[in-house]
Amino acid sequence: MKKTLRAAKKQTCIGGNLFQALLPYIGLFLLVLIFGVMTNFTSVSLRNLRLIVQQSYVLIICSIGVFFIMTMGSLDFSQGSIIGVASIAIAFLAQCNLALAVIVGIVIGAAIGFINGFLFVKFKVSSFIVTICTMFIFRGVCAFLTTEKPMSAPMYMYSLDQLYIFVPVVAVILGLGWFLFSGTSFGRKVKAIGAGETAAKFSGIRVASTKIFVYTLAGALAGFAATINTIRVGSITATSGTLLETNIMISLVLGGMPVTGGSKNRFSSVVVGVLLFAVLNNGLALLQIDPNIQQLIRGVLFLAIVVATTDRNVAIVVK
Repeated sequence: MKKTLRAAKKQTCIGGNLFQALLPYIGLFLLVLIFGVMTNFTSVSLRNLRLIVQQSYVLIICSIGVFFIMTMGSLDFSQGSIIGVASIAIAFLAQCNLALAVIVGIVIGAAIGFINGFLFVKFKVSSFIVTICTMFIFRGVCAFLTTEKPMSAPMYMYSLDQLYIFVPVVAVILGLGWFLFSGTSFGRKVKAIGAGETAAKFSGIRVASTKIFVYTLAGALAGFAATINTIRVGSITATSGTLLETNIMISLVLGGMPVTGGSKNRFSSVVVGVLLFAVLNNGLALLQIDPNIQQLIRGVLFLAIVVATTDRNVAIVVK
């Protein structure tokens, strides 16, 4: 009798896990279908699909870095401010040399990421607190540098906003991110830290250096994404990158990523989550819903997904 009950419980658990894994894909399909019907299928036109892809470049690149951070069970709210500071530097340096501008943007992002990781690890301050503080600091830097006027990118950069340029670049970064997470010892270390930091230390993993490297990597990716942001936006203001942090968080959770981190994470959460978020934003805009109501809908949906997918048997600790 006990064996039968255990087998039934195990089967139910497997079925529940399978449904939870498929839920983001089901949600994406339903969202596309619903908005397609409501917009007379304007939302699935070739022109609109192209727009959705273009709007996802920066979000998907930044989400890769934050995915690694959240896998460790930590958070990063500084991504938007990294985009802002790096975009200003890129717009300024691109007047002389685009390659130099891209490199400096990556270096600035990596430096801010390193600061986040160093403060988090060495001073034992929660990642939530550290990155909130650096967000405000570098948001202030953005405001100071653009007080008199916005920083404008050179005109030639506008011509680079092409699908045949950015889609392969994003695909390569996604491929490298997937390989790093799924096919290397580094990815296994990150998952082990998220599953249990103490156990990871006893297994010989250098937890502190791994955490610092992950934050540096996330910053570098944001610094690179700032180049795309500069090309697409053209004019950098104090509000550049605002709300990117929350958009990343919503995207990853919509993609099925548990907020507790650990070995259960799937890299597909990045792609599916960003597509879900982009389709949702685009559909709400096509329906001409007030921006404030759009923000409310995103917030309610985010809360509902977190409540529905959180494992109550696991204590949620933000590290």
